[in-house]
Amino acid sequence: MTDVAVLTRNAAKVLPEGELEKKLALGRPLRVKFGIDPTARSIHIGQAIPLQRLRAFQDKGHVGVLIVGDYTARVGDPSGRSKERRVLSDATIDENAAAYFEQACRIIDRDRTELRFNSEWLGRLDFAEFLRLTRTMTVSRMLERNDFEKRFRSNQPISISEFLYPLMQGYDSVAVEADVELGGTDQEYNLLAGRDIQTAYGQAPQVVLTTPLINGPNGRQKMSASLNNYIAIDEPPAEMYGKAMSCVDGLMPDYYRLCLESDTPPPADPYLAKREWARRLVTRWHGATAAEAAEAAFDRQFKEGRAAADAPEIPLPEADPVHMPALLHSAGLASSRGEARRLIAQGGVRVDGTPLASDELDVARDRLAGKELRVGRRFARILA
Repeated sequence: MTDVAVLTRNAAKVLPEGELEKKLALGRPLRVKFGIDPTARSIHIGQAIPLQRLRAFQDKGHVGVLIVGDYTARVGDPSGRSKERRVLSDATIDENAAAYFEQACRIIDRDRTELRFNSEWLGRLDFAEFLRLTRTMTVSRMLERNDFEKRFRSNQPISISEFLYPLMQGYDSVAVEADVELGGTDQEYNLLAGRDIQTAYGQAPQVVLTTPLINGPNGRQKMSASLNNYIAIDEPPAEMYGKAMSCVDGLMPDYYRLCLESDTPPPADPYLAKREWARRLVTRWHGATAAEAAEAAFDRQFKEGRAAADAPEIPLPEADPVHMPALLHSAGLASSRGEARRLIAQGGVRVDGTPLASDELDVARDRLAGKELRVGRRFARILA
């Protein structure tokens, strides 16, 4: 396999055609940029796909430039969205950025990675320089972006700050002198805009390499933490295995090709395909021993219909009735009472196999004593 074939494996597009070969012919390490907005603490397996391409460049001697968009996250990129993204607090952005980088280094080569925060340069732009940046793009060109065009035609608001996002992302490429920029297919417009902005600043424009987006386990929407439709690379092995087994059958070809980077298609039998997918996914992120244990736990819980032998025991509250959101949260089966309410509303909480009604937030104490509590793929035993 040629260097170009290795670098562009599973790429959706490499633009402009033939430009990557010219960059490689320069005979020097290329600066390969990948930017992330720290809007979540965990990397999901869809976000790992472009990071795998970054690692491929690093393995060929090139430099990865991982840009944490701590400044642009305060604006929010609405790519593929019908409304403006919620802006996070500074503290949340900083916490997410630190967690994201540590997880990213499970994929990329830390020693060949420049970690940059775009507040380094965007935070220093004075108003005159900022106006110079805005002159690199026209409003008509901005409205060529699919999500902006849809919102404009349907008379939905578009804030000026959203218009500025592609300019800021493009200026990132100027600041780090990017030769190549990676991103999902939803980022194609922004990445190509970066070429125009580099040219306006007298730099050779970057090559754009996009990678496919994948749908989450439900198969209906793209993988997204905000939609609770994802598999994170830092999930516990048993959770990861269970989520992998819950994926719809039709996702297997893409998951094998893009997430496992497998040249061999999945087995024809859908169940066997998912078993292999789940085992290989957990092995990828946690190792073979953890994968074997996760598979055994899954079989105990779902094939044999009983809880894991090490399911935790939780005390039965004194109150009668028992407020279930409080119980789930205190037992560690939900991250908050709000999440517990959502799980109940979605039919995801069972007592001895019987799901709670969607509005059943308070349950008689004697209904719970000595019973098995199941939340998603997690179990607990309630003491009598």
